[in-house]
Amino acid sequence: MTTTEPRFRADPLDTHRAGLREWVALGVLMLPVLLTSIDNTVLSFALPQVSTALHPTGEQLLWLVDIYPLMLAGLLVAMGSLGDRIGRRRLLLIGAVGFGIASVFAAFSPTAEALFASRALLGVFGATLMPSTLSLIRNLFTHRDDRRLAIATWASAFAGGAALGPVVGGWLLEHFWWGSVFFINVPIIIVFLAAAIFLLPESRDPRPGRVDLISIVLSLTSMLPFVVGIKQVAEHGFSDLALAGFAVGITSGVVFVRRQHRLVDPMIDMTMFSDRVFSGAIVANLLSLMGYAGFVFFGAQFLQIVVGLSPMSAATVLLPGLALTVIGGFAAVRLVRHIPARALVAGSFGLSASGYAIAAFLGTPTMWSIMVAFAVLGLGIGLAETLTNDLMLSSVPPNKAGAASAISETAYEVGAVLGTAVLGSILTSTYRSHLTVPAVVQWGDNDSSFETLGSTVEFAGNYPNEVGDNLIRSAYAAFDLGMQLTSATAIVVALAAAVVSWRTLKGA
Repeated sequence: MTTTEPRFRADPLDTHRAGLREWVALGVLMLPVLLTSIDNTVLSFALPQVSTALHPTGEQLLWLVDIYPLMLAGLLVAMGSLGDRIGRRRLLLIGAVGFGIASVFAAFSPTAEALFASRALLGVFGATLMPSTLSLIRNLFTHRDDRRLAIATWASAFAGGAALGPVVGGWLLEHFWWGSVFFINVPIIIVFLAAAIFLLPESRDPRPGRVDLISIVLSLTSMLPFVVGIKQVAEHGFSDLALAGFAVGITSGVVFVRRQHRLVDPMIDMTMFSDRVFSGAIVANLLSLMGYAGFVFFGAQFLQIVVGLSPMSAATVLLPGLALTVIGGFAAVRLVRHIPARALVAGSFGLSASGYAIAAFLGTPTMWSIMVAFAVLGLGIGLAETLTNDLMLSSVPPNKAGAASAISETAYEVGAVLGTAVLGSILTSTYRSHLTVPAVVQWGDNDSSFETLGSTVEFAGNYPNEVGDNLIRSAYAAFDLGMQLTSATAIVVALAAAVVSWRTLKGA
């Protein structure tokens, strides 16, 4: 029988409506969503304190931010497939326990290297949480309207959590040490475990295949070396290490895809990508989060170090953006009934581009320009995340929800990694190249003292005279220029996402 409908299009006529238990279960599922997304950005506001306490180099500072979403991105597909096989609820509970333990390690890290290892461990266990939450939603809410509202809640928690990270971090940093931004995870995990055991149903693929360890390794080796290559190009140009990273990543990716085509029970059913809407939603997710992560990376440092706000005051500057992210997600549920999804998604990326234009082209950045820019950006992200995730889940059957959710979230995390790796590296390299260090300061000093804005300002305090003042002025000017160039790059990324959405989501 021949049909023009995509193979995995879900039945929109399911009349079973969700009851009280399903909506309460959704509330429980939001706890790990918030934790995972908050941990994506909470470190950004602690970077000045981390720089002072642990003295990382500029490259280490970027890696402290990147390693968490990188491990998430590398393992999400594997964990989504594993959840389909052993049970999504079971995997969610195991991951929550591990996430709590890793949070304790991160909170009390004595060195930058120890914090890096703890963040990597958080990424591993975070990868067990995210696919399970979205795939459980797919199985809990079978009616299209219920599912769309549930996904709006999930997307608002995910995108809003990323914006809430600096707010939570700001409050904690004003009252406790920098490690508190990780330790706060522990009581939330305890509450979640107690509720999840009683309220969340188990679900799995009724015909699971075996766990393929080779595919798991290939998925990770496709991601990690490739991002290392991107970071090396941004930092040092096309070095041997960068070329080796690209070669290993691309080779592993090709082998991974070919292996999935050959396996009887693949980790990923590659035929899902034949659905134009599914593929378009994935790419749009990646590009949108790339710009979002880059903004949070430089915005948090600018507000605290350049403007001079306290962590909490700086975080409140981002609150309008947080509110509009949540509002945009729920507004999408109503707007899509009257406006085609592709027009809404493409328009949301136009909003994101407008937010960055405010930061790039309105002269020297200020607290107010950052507030307005992030608000406009947040509204666009809120619209896009709800719609693209709904389109993606609507294209797969419930038994494949774990793997499909993992692919969507992998795109999200890859976007976050690229945002920090590419946009963050543009900011860092611009800062370094335009920073003028007085000759008298350089004698006998470690060059790493001038690799980040925070360490430069701290070091300038050793010279309470004109030398220190000139160093600080040069650092602020170099950072402002870096922000503007980074924002201009992000505009191109957002417009690319708009074009991709318009071309691929036709008929969605």
